[in-house]
This record gives sequence, C-alpha cells and structure tokens, in this order.
Amino acid sequence: MFDIITDSACDLTPETAATLNIEIIPFYVSLDGEHYRKEGKEIAVRDFYQFMVDNPAAYPKTSLPSLEDFETAFRAHAEAGRPVLCICFTSKMSGCVGSARNARELVLEDFPDAKIEVIDSTAATVTESIVVENAVAMRDAGCTLDEAVTWLEAEKITNQIFFTVGNLDYLIKGGRIGKVTGRAANILGIKPMILFKEGEIFSAGVARGRQKSFEKALDLLMTYLAEHNGTPDDYCITVGYGYDADEGKRLWMQTRAALRAKYPTCECNVVLLQIGCTIAVHTGPYALGMGVMRRWKKQ
Repeated sequence: MFDIITDSACDLTPETAATLNIEIIPFYVSLDGEHYRKEGKEIAVRDFYQFMVDNPAAYPKTSLPSLEDFETAFRAHAEAGRPVLCICFTSKMSGCVGSARNARELVLEDFPDAKIEVIDSTAATVTESIVVENAVAMRDAGCTLDEAVTWLEAEKITNQIFFTVGNLDYLIKGGRIGKVTGRAANILGIKPMILFKEGEIFSAGVARGRQKSFEKALDLLMTYLAEHNGTPDDYCITVGYGYDADEGKRLWMQTRAALRAKYPTCECNVVLLQIGCTIAVHTGPYALGMGVMRRWKKQ
C-alpha cells in the first residue's frame, strides 16, 4: 500500500480528496499580484471566479507550491514509513515537478530508505484528476508503488483535453497564443478550439458560436476514441467547466447522451468537474471542454 499526494491543479475538491484518501498540496493564487493565498484553502474557487467575472481587466496570478510545502508532506510520510506517489501538474507549464523532486532529495538525506516517487503527469485539471483517480484505483486494488509508477508513466501519453474559452485574452496575456491571431479571433467572434496534450497547448481549429464549440469538442473526443480503437469503458472521461456551472452541466449531459448513442452497450460514465484557479488564470473564467485518458483495469 502506498500513499498519494498531488497538487491542487488536479481540481479535485477537498471532499473528493477525503473520499479518495489523498493529500493535496495547494498552489497559491493572487488577485492583486502581491498577496498570495492557498487555492481551495484560503480562497474558494468560486470566489476566485467571481472576482474574475467582476473585474475583467484584472489578471490574477498563481505561484507553485514551495519546496517546503512538499518537504513537509514527504517528511511526515517518511517518518511513518509510508511509500509515497506524488503526481504533479505538467512541467511544461509549471515548476511544480521540480519543486517536488528537490523536496524528495532533501527528505532522502534524512530518510535514505524512504520510497518517494514523483511523476510529471503531463496533465492539468480534468486529466490530472484522471491520473490521480487511476492511481487511487491501483492503490486500492493492491498494486505496488512500482507497478503504479510503471503503468502511469506508460499511459500518461493518452491524456488529452479538448476545450474552448470565452475569449483569448488570458491566453494572450500568458504568452500561450500569439497576439495577432488571438485578437483577430476575438474581433471576428470565432471560438477557438484548443487541444492540450503531452503537457502543452495546441490549436484544434475554430468554431462559430458557443454551441458549435460544444459540438466541436465532442467531435474531437469521438475522433480520439475512434483513432485509439477505444470505448468509454476503456477510457476515463471528465467534463470541465469554469464559472458557469449550468453550461458545464449542459455539456456533460450532451457528452453522456452522445456516448450512449454511439456505444449503447457501455456504461458511459462521465465525471463533471469545476476547473480550478491554477488553470483559470491561463484560460479565463469561461473555459469548457472535456478530458480523456486510458482507464486502468485490474487484470
């Protein structure tokens, strides 16, 4: 049996974390660029979104968990003799993995026999949550830490997100997309489709109007499953939304209905998750889409 630690970019709620018996190390978020608070602990995700909606000219910031944050967590498990699997936000968008790995080395100096594995999930938000949930399934099924690491490292390449945003202002501000392309799309009212894979953001085409962007994201998911010769029983699928919970629920219902129509013999379980502060600073308050990753199954 091993313990699981992750960061708050996985966007699992404290209640879900308690149910899954995992520990979450929070990112820090700032509304004014000076004062930072722990995501989900010192500032609620809903309050963060409300600030963004009420202050559209403001661009909040995030800061990664410190080396000390990870060291404190790792040291407690090492002292208890508990192996640890730490799953981190993609290294291509944050130094969180490096912070965790440096903390691991410090703890190993005092506890050389401690087992602490740190994984770069190459994932974010809805897909990072799936990586964590796969790890939980393996832990609860009796897999060893080494077995879990081997499977997750091999299969993390299967995680992808298909999503859209309200506008491209936040991606432009964060340097994630070109200013000329982004502003032209905003002026024309085009909804950009974005693909997140292997820890990075790519263009996935455009759609005209919000509903069309829903349909485009769903098309991308269906194409992904077909290309991988998979079904909803082979893959975990999670719909993520930002500020607008009603909009998120509509996409969640559309996704379930479409999957059940195409795969009538499958359970077609789809999770609904609110995207947290760490991702929202890059996407703005109106990100919407779905993530997918291969599902671990006990042999």
